[in-house]
Amino acid sequence: MKGLILSGGKGTRLYPLTYTRAKQLVPVANKPVLFRVIETIAEAGITDIGIVVGDTADEIKEAVGRGRRWGVNITYIHQEAPLGLAHAVKISRDFLGDERFVMFLGDNVIQGGIAPLIREFEQSEWNCQVVLTPVDEPQHYGVAELDPDTREIIRLVEKPRNPPSNLALVGIYMFDHHIHEAVNSIKPSWRGELEITDAIQWLIDHGYKVHPYIHRGWWIDTGKPIDMLAANDLVLEEMTEPVIEGYVDRDSTIQGRVTIQKGAEIINSVIRGPAIIGENTRIVNSYIGPFTSIYHDVIIEESEIEHSIVLEGTVIREIPRLIDSLIGRNVELTRSPYKPKAYKMTLADNSKVGVI
Repeated sequence: MKGLILSGGKGTRLYPLTYTRAKQLVPVANKPVLFRVIETIAEAGITDIGIVVGDTADEIKEAVGRGRRWGVNITYIHQEAPLGLAHAVKISRDFLGDERFVMFLGDNVIQGGIAPLIREFEQSEWNCQVVLTPVDEPQHYGVAELDPDTREIIRLVEKPRNPPSNLALVGIYMFDHHIHEAVNSIKPSWRGELEITDAIQWLIDHGYKVHPYIHRGWWIDTGKPIDMLAANDLVLEEMTEPVIEGYVDRDSTIQGRVTIQKGAEIINSVIRGPAIIGENTRIVNSYIGPFTSIYHDVIIEESEIEHSIVLEGTVIREIPRLIDSLIGRNVELTRSPYKPKAYKMTLADNSKVGVI
């Protein structure tokens, strides 16, 4: 089998953070989401992976390279505009050939691997397997209706007003070569896009076997800041043991499941897990609370940060309390002498803010 990762979107729901950064490269627990997707596919034994890229192609290529670090071969496929997931499959035909493949959205985080799904699909006679998961508000997703007797998919509905079920499409699909006939047969939706739900519905309507797999673990589409923080929480929660690779002085306290990466320095500070501190980051006279990821080359002094993500190159000084925040790259966040003392914010890369 081959793998196909879709990383062509602009990430508008993460603006302003993604004005200067591909959304798939925003880290969750100090690892870019796209890297997690590649690892998931590689762990399933797939070594030939295509990545569909768009306007952020250069940044993604620079970060991912040819896949050597994961033991895979990466092929880049350029999509001239975000014309839909089925369009991404259509333009990837030369790469995919007639092989079975798994398609994975590059900004999704899912609990556990997909190796059992891949083995199940490889050994089956199904033409397509769709991963579904129960959600609280199915009207915001593509939703599957299952036959009450056979439990096979009979209909897919995109963002329905009256959802036929609470089973949402996760963004992980497995196909055989019949999907190419489907994507060439459907018409653009009202959005002007070739929808993968329409292509799968075409398979159903033409008698092909479309099998549902209901995922019972957690899944998050990291499209919005609140989703990034939620994904960060879940990944950090899965940390089982503390890992100290950097320097922690004797006046500091490390509590619980904390990772201190290489080159980091913790001086007279408290780090309470689950939390991760990135490479060459320096934390002085500060408190880093639970469910917080501090990325590489960050400086934090005389500050308290909890339930937040801070990206590389940022400097935070004399901030008495920062919570529920997503801070971009190369931000300068310093204290102003005025009140109040609690803050909640999303800052774009290269911002300079004097806090009041």
